[in-house]
Amino acid sequence: MSKRSNGRYSKEFRSEAVKLVVESGVSVYEASRQLCLPKSTLENWVRAYKAGKLSNIGGQQRPLTDVELELDRVKRELAQVKQERDILKKAAAYFAKESLPGTR
Repeated sequence: MSKRSNGRYSKEFRSEAVKLVVESGVSVYEASRQLCLPKSTLENWVRAYKAGKLSNIGGQQRPLTDVELELDRVKRELAQVKQERDILKKAAAYFAKESLPGTR
């Protein structure tokens, strides 16, 4: 099962997620947590599956262009770099405070 970026999911991913809930008996909450997707999204898919309309979901969405895929990748990378920077700032402040005389 592969999740597409930007909140778009493949038909295979949707059907496997619904099977996890319907056939395996896993709760919607637990399945959404395992698959890292919003609970409401999975609930909508299950509702559509029971109505026989799961294949209609996402049919009107256009595929992502190369530029959109690259932008999504760069945004994820930027978020990771910012997180690493913040961790390093905190570590530097912690060790700088320890090295000051009279603070031990």
